[in-house]
Amino acid sequence: MVNSKSTNTKHRLRPLALLLPILLVGCNTAPDKQGYAPKQINSGDFVSRADGQESLQPLPNDWWQLYQDERLNQLVSQALSANNDLRVAEANLRRAQAVLRQSKSDRLPSTTLSGGASYGDAEQSVNDEQWSESAGLSVAWEADFWGRISQAIDAAKADVAAEQAARDMVRVTVAAETTRAYLNLCAYGNQLQLAQASLANSQNQRDIVAAQLQAGTVTESALASAEAVMEAVKAQLPMAQAAKQNALFELSALLGLTPAEAPSDLQSCHLPPAVAVALPVGDGTELLRRRPDLRQAEATLAADIARVGVATADLYPRITLGASANYLHNDVVKGSDSFSYGIGPLISWNFPNTTAARARLAQAKAQAQASVASFDAQVLTALKEVEQALTSLNAVTEQQQALARAQQHAMRAYSLDKARFDVGAIAHVDLLVTQRNMLDSRAANADAQVALTNAQVDLFKALGGGWQQAATTIANN
Repeated sequence: MVNSKSTNTKHRLRPLALLLPILLVGCNTAPDKQGYAPKQINSGDFVSRADGQESLQPLPNDWWQLYQDERLNQLVSQALSANNDLRVAEANLRRAQAVLRQSKSDRLPSTTLSGGASYGDAEQSVNDEQWSESAGLSVAWEADFWGRISQAIDAAKADVAAEQAARDMVRVTVAAETTRAYLNLCAYGNQLQLAQASLANSQNQRDIVAAQLQAGTVTESALASAEAVMEAVKAQLPMAQAAKQNALFELSALLGLTPAEAPSDLQSCHLPPAVAVALPVGDGTELLRRRPDLRQAEATLAADIARVGVATADLYPRITLGASANYLHNDVVKGSDSFSYGIGPLISWNFPNTTAARARLAQAKAQAQASVASFDAQVLTALKEVEQALTSLNAVTEQQQALARAQQHAMRAYSLDKARFDVGAIAHVDLLVTQRNMLDSRAANADAQVALTNAQVDLFKALGGGWQQAATTIANN
């Protein structure tokens, strides 16, 4: 004899059994990453590296400490702790991390709990007053057979990595620009000090010529020439003062301070610190691993490739396994308590209308291809920027060294001609030429020192160093 209960159970489970092949056999929708592979770049030693000026030693994380200036170290640490751009980057990173948590939550089942009670009249009942109570619980879980959820999680993870790299790029910029502002402040202080010394020299020379004019030993044209030199030197002071003040304001903004809150002790810096060793630049391979903007582009590419998988999975049905339980009770109807439950899969599929899904897939593929091209372009840009920074630094270094020698020679020439003029061996016009050469060479050398400090910072910034040390600094504050 056949058990009717068993037969009924089999009939109930038959639709589920028919779906088991679909449930157990998934489709791998992960895109082929080889189709989105960036170009292979031959990155070895930098071709513009000059022996004696740059070394193959890897760039240290805290490269600004190469200047051996404790005040600079303090300023960089303060800027990395208080800079407003970094606060924005940190907030963007937290947002990406929240999106990742949301994506991971799709792997968990969703639950819905409902309950209620109602009171009302029933005409068919002797007692016109009745209460009804109901409760329900449903659980649904999407079976990720096509990899839609896992690919979305991979994309969210890559987005987090991209935001981390973007934050690290801000750190690189903050460290570099803080160093630049401080070095410029000191270099402009040196310019201002030299201009003041030159003004004192030209004023002293003008006073001597004025006394000689009264004594009748020189003509009035000699006094006019001396006054012209004095006024020309005096004209340099306002611009030197403005440049120094603007550098101080720039530094204040990087520190998260208003101009009124600018550190007053920095006004006393009159000589930029120098790096006493050959600048460590490493090679191209280290650069590609270190620069945060390249890591950001790589992570963005990974996210876009994963989204191709998400879009591909949308071409297939979504299968959800669900279960539900419901309870109903009525006070009037005796024996009205009821309980029901159900379990089974639910298929949601837009087939055969997949036009929208295929359009999204085409968009995702195009975005991934754009990210590949963008990554290739950024690699070339990074290598170009380092080579250009090296070329500029080497040229500025040679220029500054030549101008420093020229200043020494001009100052010696002026000292010798001044001694000859004092004893009447040469005319004032001859001394005036030597004086102008000395003042011009002094100003040119001061300008070259500003250019040199900027070229050094440009190189360090192009190399992308500083974000690792910055992470430690922020964590400790």
